[in-house]
Amino acid sequence: MIKPQVRIALDAMGGDHGPSVVIPGAAHALSRRGDISFLMFGDEGVIRPILALHPALQAATTLVHTDVWVKMGDKPSQALRHGRRNSSMWLALEAVKKGEADVAVSAGNTGALMAMAKFCLRTMAQIDRPAIAGIWPTLRGDSIVLDVGASIGGDAQHYVDLSVMGAAMASIVFGVPRPTVGLLNVGVEEIKGIEEVKAAGRMLREADLPSLTYHGFVEGDDIGKGVVDVVVTEGFTGNIALKTAEGTARQLAAVLREAIQASFMARIGYLFAKSAFDALKAKMDPRRANGGVFLGLEGIVIKSHGGTDEIGFAGAIDIGYKMVRQDLLSRIRESLAAWQDSRTLQAASATAARPGPETD
Repeated sequence: MIKPQVRIALDAMGGDHGPSVVIPGAAHALSRRGDISFLMFGDEGVIRPILALHPALQAATTLVHTDVWVKMGDKPSQALRHGRRNSSMWLALEAVKKGEADVAVSAGNTGALMAMAKFCLRTMAQIDRPAIAGIWPTLRGDSIVLDVGASIGGDAQHYVDLSVMGAAMASIVFGVPRPTVGLLNVGVEEIKGIEEVKAAGRMLREADLPSLTYHGFVEGDDIGKGVVDVVVTEGFTGNIALKTAEGTARQLAAVLREAIQASFMARIGYLFAKSAFDALKAKMDPRRANGGVFLGLEGIVIKSHGGTDEIGFAGAIDIGYKMVRQDLLSRIRESLAAWQDSRTLQAASATAARPGPETD
C-alpha cells in the first residue's frame, strides 16, 4: 500500500547551524516533493520566526517544542544520559519508533545520534551492529560505501551483514536489481588481507545471494573508479577513507584556485575552460550526496553533515524520502532472510556429505 505522504521527523536544533539551515532545507525539499509532511522538534521561540518565512512549509509542519538539544561536542554517553526522552534528537527518533513518522533526519552529533538510535529503535533481529552508509561520487557515477564510522572492527559475519544491507540500499539508489559488492582489501588476490575479510569473501561467493553480485576484493583506488556499486569495510577504515577523500577534494580545489590566479594567461585559460571546471565542481559538490543512512535499525534514520547548507540538508531529506518510498527496511529483511536460507542449505549439504558410521 502506497503511503499518501512521507512523514519526516526533523531534529531542528541539530548541526552547526540548527534551524537557520534545517528550516530552509525542509522548505526546499517540500518545493520539490509535495507528498511530504514534517514533524519538527526544537525550541519554538527560535523556530517560529524562521518557519513563518516559509508559509508552505509552515502549513505542512507540526512543531513540537523542547528546550533541550544535543550539542555537537557532547559525548555519546553523555547525550544518551541527559538528552534521552526530551531532546530534539531523541524526540525525532521516538516519532519513528511510535509510527508517527516514517524517517528521522538530523544534522546533529553523529555519535550521539547512533547511540540514541540503537537505544530507541533497536537493531534488526539478525544484525549485531548497525552501520552508516554514504553515497560516494566516482568516475562511473556513484557508489555506496559502508561502514563509514558507526563501529570499529568486525568478524566475517559482520562484513556479510554490511554487504547485504549495502546492496539493499544500492538497489534503491541506483535502480539495480543485483548490485555488485566488493570487500575493501589491501589487494585483489584471494590470499591477501586479514582473515575476517577473506572468510567473508568465501561466504559471499558460496552463498550466491539473489540480492547482490559478489565482485571480490577491491583496493582503495577502486573506490573512486566506481568498480563496484557497493564497497564494504569496517567503520575505522571506512571513516579514514571518507575523511581522506574529503581532504583530497579540498586540497585539489585549493591547488586549482592557486593555479588559476597564478598569472594573467592562467586566468584567460580558465575562462575558456570554465564549463569544464563547473562540471567538476558540480560532480564533487558534497551537498549533492549529503546524508548518511543508518542501516540495520528497526527504523530509517538519515545523518546529514553538520556543516551543510540548506541545499545539502534538503538532499538528506530526499535520501530519507527515497528510502521510505522504496521500502528499505523490507528489502533488507528479505535479503537477510535469503542469506539465512543459504546458510541453512549449506549446513544441510555439508551434513549430508559427511560419511555415516561404518558397519560390519
